[in-house]
Amino acid sequence: MTRRVLILGGTFEARALALGLHEAGVPVISSLAGRVTRPRLPVGEVHVGGFGGPQALAGWLEDHAIAAVVDATHPFARRISASATIAAAAAGVALLRLERPGWQPADGDRWLWVDDLAGAARAIERLAAERVLLTTGRQGLAAFAGDDVRWFLIRCIDPPDVALPPRHELLLDRGPYTLDGERTLIDAHGVDVVVTKDSGGPLTEAKLHAARERGLPVVVVRRPAREDVPMVREVAEAAAWARRHASG
Repeated sequence: MTRRVLILGGTFEARALALGLHEAGVPVISSLAGRVTRPRLPVGEVHVGGFGGPQALAGWLEDHAIAAVVDATHPFARRISASATIAAAAAGVALLRLERPGWQPADGDRWLWVDDLAGAARAIERLAAERVLLTTGRQGLAAFAGDDVRWFLIRCIDPPDVALPPRHELLLDRGPYTLDGERTLIDAHGVDVVVTKDSGGPLTEAKLHAARERGLPVVVVRRPAREDVPMVREVAEAAAWARRHASG
């Protein structure tokens, strides 16, 4: 009998993994945080919203006879990953982290690495930037709310519910983005610095190529530290692992 696999995350990789397992006959439940208004839904059963903490998640894993958990959440979704690590250990369920590789600078890039969004806010001050393309998502935008000097083009999927800088324009949009589109956006708004998290993946990296072409600095927020759990970078590796545990 093939047992169920829980996939955490609404990332591209999570959806690709759910599709692959579904086609292989492995029953899958995908868990989405519920922070995005209109998420792209994976195939199969979907759980939306949190679990109520690691102990509640451990009980949920046992109640639903989950054979294995694949944590395919966003590289910056630190809280759910920590919860999954505790819950899987408590329930005696195998856990694997599927995390896309981070971006790497290329010749011509002018990247400034920082540890967090507060560091990013300080970095754009040091760079004496005047017009900022801010692509860090809506979580943590309060770090820039006190900046009344610069103008910000804030791009995110859903409207933020926190204080924003006094001088800003809000652009609600969702990737994938094209190089032509990112060039046009940068030129039309006179952007002189790009701020991003090291999310990795091809869907949103065009802004990095456009910034390189225009000679713009890019402030990049490093990924947070992760728990010490087995990790793979490719969907195919995670699928093979999940199939083994589901059939075991």
